[in-house]
Amino acid sequence: MLFPTLDFGIFFLIVFFVSWALRGVNFWRKWFLVIASYFFYGYWDWRFCILLAASSAVNHVAGVLIQDLPDGRARKWVLRAAIVFNIGVLGFFKYFEFFLTSFNDMMLGLGLEREIPLFEIILPVGISFFTFQGISYVMDVYRRDIPASRSLLDVLLYISFFPQLVAGPIVRASTLIPQIEAKPDPQRILMSMGLLLVLLGLFKKMVIANYLASEMVDQVFEDPSYYHAFDLLLAIWGYAIQIYCDFSAYSDIAIGVAAMLGYRFQKNFNQPFRSESIRELWRRWHISLSTWLRDYLYIPLGGNRGGPWRARRNLFLTMFLGGAWHGAAWHFLFWGGLHGVALVIETMLTHGRQLARKPLWLGPILVFYAFNFNCLSFIFFRSEDLSYAFLYLESFANFDLPVMFWTPFLMTLVFGGLAMHFLPEDGLERVERRFRRLPLAVQGGLAGLGIVAIDAMGPDGVAPFIYFQF
Repeated sequence: MLFPTLDFGIFFLIVFFVSWALRGVNFWRKWFLVIASYFFYGYWDWRFCILLAASSAVNHVAGVLIQDLPDGRARKWVLRAAIVFNIGVLGFFKYFEFFLTSFNDMMLGLGLEREIPLFEIILPVGISFFTFQGISYVMDVYRRDIPASRSLLDVLLYISFFPQLVAGPIVRASTLIPQIEAKPDPQRILMSMGLLLVLLGLFKKMVIANYLASEMVDQVFEDPSYYHAFDLLLAIWGYAIQIYCDFSAYSDIAIGVAAMLGYRFQKNFNQPFRSESIRELWRRWHISLSTWLRDYLYIPLGGNRGGPWRARRNLFLTMFLGGAWHGAAWHFLFWGGLHGVALVIETMLTHGRQLARKPLWLGPILVFYAFNFNCLSFIFFRSEDLSYAFLYLESFANFDLPVMFWTPFLMTLVFGGLAMHFLPEDGLERVERRFRRLPLAVQGGLAGLGIVAIDAMGPDGVAPFIYFQF
């Protein structure tokens, strides 16, 4: 079930009114939200629900055991078993076919013609997101940052809650479980902010992202050798805006929908293309993932303990494995490695510190560098494999072909999408303060008109969100 569809609109209206009607009995409200979340997830394939329930049950049991056991080997082994289970499930569905294909290719390269047969493994939607939530839950309990939840129901809802289930943001148990346990309070409904976030997300997805994809990016990436170098440049800028608008749109809608149900999620994007370094970019881009990688990968690897070279090694490994999280393919590993190298070089040049004072003219140059390095890396992220990415780079030598895509419409989408990153950071909050003063009926009416207008402006059809594949 996709967010910008009539099916989801009807589904959410039912969930909204029934869940708040059940606010007097939180136990039944939570069961209703679990059932609604499993219906939402099973809309793609009901078999995925079995895996989701198994993941929730295992992490619940592991959390209780870790909580009750004294510090020592047994407690550590339960944690390891839980992590092995989570990574094993993720690895089987996401990476088994990749490793099998790579092994067969290696055997053929050695002149051995026998191949291990491949299996048709269906990748469950959002498996990376709910697996990471399970890992963070058991690790937080192990570190005694949070107590284990004694309620299986609460853990079921924490891992399956439908707004963030299939494409994030990755919500920490310390953030969501206390809200789940608390008695529902209508005062916690952030209706005006929720409506604005949903409208903003729909506009970014249905208008900007969908037009960029259908009118330029998909065509250029289909065969870059047919296009002028200037078109290739605009297309990769356009892809950067497309993936930002697509992914941040999902986060906006997820946060907005949760807010209207009385739950608060953290911001997942914060104008990343105004960053003056790759380090800053990762503090602003997919914040829930970058902080997850920091807390549950970089720090366990040793963080910055052991000297600068170990810190740089751990930084590179974190980004390299972050690339692997995005997909079982060499081009994702290359993308992660590029960011790892960039971060290592930046820490070597700045000794891990941001520049305290810099001349005014340097800021735009640093923004230009960070944005275009990110765009360069996106060529590998978007391409189907490494050879295709290098074909795209080689095609920048094409200057004898007509320029096709530098039209006013596409330039407005690309540069307008980039300009959004330089609006005041609290701009949405300012609009919300004024919007909140309107009567609720007026807010709802304006939101309805906004949805109709966005639907009319966007191209035909509903494209799935890019991050569904991860």
